[in-house]
Formats: sequence, C-alpha cells, structure tokens
Amino acid sequence: MSRRGLIGTAGVGVLAAGAGVLAGRASSPAAGAADSATVPFRAAHQAGIVTPAQDRLHFAAFDVHTESRDELVALLKTWTAMAERMTSGREAVHDGATGAGAYTPPTDTGEALDLTPARLTLTIGFGPSLFTTATGADRFGLSARKPRSLADLPKFTGDALDPARSGGDIAIQACADDPQVAVHAIRNLARAGFGVVSVRWSQLGFGRTSSTSTSQATPRNLLGFKDGTRNIKAEDHDAVSKFVWVGDNDDKAWMAGGSYLVTRRIRMLIEPWDRTTLHEQERVIGRAKGSGAPLGGKDEFEELDLQSSGPSGPLIDTDAHVRLASREELGGIEILRRGYNFTDGSDGFGHLDAGLFFIAYCRDPLAQFVPMQEKLARNDALNEYIKHVGSAVFAVPPGLGTDDDYWGSGLFAP
Repeated sequence: MSRRGLIGTAGVGVLAAGAGVLAGRASSPAAGAADSATVPFRAAHQAGIVTPAQDRLHFAAFDVHTESRDELVALLKTWTAMAERMTSGREAVHDGATGAGAYTPPTDTGEALDLTPARLTLTIGFGPSLFTTATGADRFGLSARKPRSLADLPKFTGDALDPARSGGDIAIQACADDPQVAVHAIRNLARAGFGVVSVRWSQLGFGRTSSTSTSQATPRNLLGFKDGTRNIKAEDHDAVSKFVWVGDNDDKAWMAGGSYLVTRRIRMLIEPWDRTTLHEQERVIGRAKGSGAPLGGKDEFEELDLQSSGPSGPLIDTDAHVRLASREELGGIEILRRGYNFTDGSDGFGHLDAGLFFIAYCRDPLAQFVPMQEKLARNDALNEYIKHVGSAVFAVPPGLGTDDDYWGSGLFAP
C-alpha cells in the first residue's frame, strides 16, 4: 500500500493542552481497502503489539499531576471509551466536533472527520514512576502491585539521555496508516486529560522499521538497510508466547497476558554515515545493503553464518551489529521490535536530527532487553554512527474483555 502524506516533523512536547503538530497530507481521504480496515479494540491482548505494523506512529508519554486515585481512574475510563470509538473510525465523543453548539468548545478536535480508521491502534502502558516516584512516594496506593520487571533501565555505555525525552508515568502508542488519524487520537486523549495529566514528551514516526507479520516485506531504516529481518512474527505463536506475553505465574496477576514496552530514541549520525564507503557500511551492519542478505549469503532470510571466515577474517565481523544482536550470541534471547524512522528538523548545527525511534515488546525487559543492549553498547561497530538520547520502559496490561473493563482496570481493582 502506498504511504499517505508527507514525512511529519515534531520535537519534544508537540502537544500542549491538547494541541498537535502534523505535516501536510498529500492524498485524499478516499483510500484503498487497507486504509479502511478496523483493528478490534477488545481482545485478549492489546492491539498494536503483534498487529501488523502500520506505517505511522504518534507516541506520547504523560506525567500524572493529580494526587487523586479516583480522578486518575475516571480519566482512564474516559480514555478507554474515547479510544474504542476512535479505533472504530468514530469521533472521540459522539457528535463532538460540531454537535455541542457554536458557543461550546468541541469535545472532538475534528481533523479526522471524513477519514477512515486507517487501522488505528491505541496501546497503553504504565511507567515505574506511576507506582513509586523518585522520592519514594506512593501516590495512588500501587507500590505493592509494581511488577519486579518494571524498573528504570540502567545507564548503558554511550548513553546521552535527555531527561525531557525519557521516562513518564503513562505511555500511549498510536499507530495508523494515516498520520492525521494517529495524531488526532493522541491530541484528543491529551485534551481530555487536561488538568490530570500532561504530555511529558512525544514522538512522531514514519516508515515502520520492522515487520511484525509474515505478510509484510522488510522495511528499511534511515541508514538504508533492511531492518528487522529476523524479528518475531505474529504468526509464530510459540515465539510470541515465549518472548512477548507475560505468563500467568510470572509476577503480578494483573499483568498476565500483558507485555513490557521499551522505547529508545536513537539519533543516527547521518552525515558521517553518508560519507562512509559501502564496504564499511556493510561490514558494520553485517548484511548486504541491497538484498539484505547476511554477508556470505545471497538471500535476506538465510541464517547468519557466524562461523565461516574469508580472506580477511570472519564473514560477519565480531563487532557487526547483526552478530551482536542475534539470538545465537545472546543465548537465545529475542524481542519483538516495532520501531519507526523519525526526522525532527536539525540540531542547530546543520545536522539532521533523525534516526530510529526504537520500540520493543518483551516478556521481561530485565532478562531480554537489558543484556542485549549491554552487549551492543559495549561492542557494536554501529555505535560510531548512533547516539541513544531518550529511554523509557512501561508495563503494558493485557487486553480488555467486557464493556466494564477499562485501561488499567486490573491494576486498580480493589
């Protein structure tokens, strides 16, 4: 399916009091059948995890300002109702854009009127600070329900994290095949939360950088390489069950069937990379740039040959990215990647602020993501061309069943 719209740009805090930023759209609302598809909102697991990855992202992390548990629960119920409506292609509130009259602020901002659902999914997660603040405060009586695996990630070698782009009490991931649909969803949730929560940071993304279904071709990242060739696919139920979904007996009961979400804003140093020879680019990655095949192979989906050597050494160098990130090197560890490209203008020094907004879902970030990133941070040849500038982790509860369920209902149950 062709992409809709132009690449959007946004910086930190693109939302304030419910305002959103979006680049122009190049196509009309009348689109193909794929654009009009609706992803079910209620299911055993939240949509937006193993859902075939959409083309556009708007991700937002929120700080909670209220001290009232009841007020927070009321907002989560409101958000759930709005999310269910928007993912089905309806306004956030019935007749919200124009129906309240000329002298009342609309309860839907209106920019998604006449657009299809565009496979919109909305996925919520809760950060460590919602359970216990940095000063140890238990604002909402949740500390005893904090899962063991929900902990701030350690500082990795080379991290240059911006606190304004990291952390958050609550995260909402909006994915869609139309950027305006995704931005509309986050904007309206932020608007409804005014006075209770505020956007801490947000990120627009385009051009998915992973395939989460065997029906999807492998996309490319801004380095020009195919990205996510060996990613877990939704159709591999054994791998998804083993590496993505939290088990019934893993930890807290409210997390069974959920997952953990890790985000990393990875800036790519585009200018030095673009002056690097093709041979060196391929050595750093460990794959052919054109075909995506592992070095020494011919087909993208060939297994990595980590044992053979050529005239100048191993076919895939010991510090090549694909070797260090491989399950073979990590004792069988895998994660489900769901990242997006981004470009957010320049850094003020004539360099593009662009890269990968890395998103991963895993059953236990301490046992899966942390050892993977520790190895990459220490030894990856790609580190010369990238910089990690934002980071966060969230507990993603399971999906919703009955109409009485709302986002976080298991966590906040008496």
